Amino acid sequence: MAGTMAGMVGGLLGSGSLRAALAIAGAMLLTGGTLAIDRHLAMSRIKLRVAEARSRGMGLVIEEPEDRPGFVTAVIGALGSVITASGLLSSKTREELEQTLRAGGLMTSHNLEIFIGAKIVLALGLPVAAYALLHHVAIRPFLFFAMVAAAAVGGLMLPNMIVGQRRKTYLKAIERGLADGLDMMVICAEAGLALEATIQRVSIEVVHAHPKLAAEFTTTYNELTMGSDTRSALINLGTRTGLASLKRLGATLVQSIQYGTPLSLALQTLATELRQETLTLFEERAARLPVLLTIPMILFILPCVFLIVAGPIVVQVMKAMKH
Repeated sequence: MAGTMAGMVGGLLGSGSLRAALAIAGAMLLTGGTLAIDRHLAMSRIKLRVAEARSRGMGLVIEEPEDRPGFVTAVIGALGSVITASGLLSSKTREELEQTLRAGGLMTSHNLEIFIGAKIVLALGLPVAAYALLHHVAIRPFLFFAMVAAAAVGGLMLPNMIVGQRRKTYLKAIERGLADGLDMMVICAEAGLALEATIQRVSIEVVHAHPKLAAEFTTTYNELTMGSDTRSALINLGTRTGLASLKRLGATLVQSIQYGTPLSLALQTLATELRQETLTLFEERAARLPVLLTIPMILFILPCVFLIVAGPIVVQVMKAMKH
């Protein structure tokens, strides 16, 4: 009986149907995890609040938009919820993940669970897909298992890479529009608007040109108007993203409120400093161009110069050797 069962299991393991099933399962897991990261992590509530604020002409949105995730996202989010509720993640690790998502504008009530669930799905799905694809390839067993293990590690690190790239894009978009936002804040402050009204107005006006910056200003305005401490709300403007420029803006606004300095003068000084730093950064990049052009010149230009200069001499030497 035991021999018969072993033979049946061996036959199933060697059959093509099991390999096809593994390939399909791995493809489904990989597709579901990739879609969850690329699509649903990007649907943050901050963007929806800004869109609703534009339609209403207001900077404060009280009602939360309802999230209706798809089936795949719901399953992945449920898996992430199980992991987060089980206590496997330490509080420090959870805070670091939340900070990473928050710095990329992706921190909502479900994105953390989707992020963790996607890591688990990809860490399990990619090795299954790699096993199904490499099963018939003639490679050494050590290399085969090494590639399967590499697929598992890659699936575990892929969400971090995607979120990290989105975080860099998000922060660069904020930095590009911060100087323009500060100039508009100066105009509003000189017009006599209060700090809350200034932040609200700027968040509405720059939403078309710099939506990421508008989202951060909208969040800050919401915190200011919902009874939060003014100092904490302004400090959180830089803490959420980790940008030094936003931290300086929050500190400047806090000092202006604390010591009674003119808000327009402080903002104008900060805007001038940021534009000067941007100009200095461009000058540094321009100064590196000669060094960066050295490698293309060696690879593409110098061989052509040598060919033109030494080519006739080589041809004459070859003719002389034939005679």
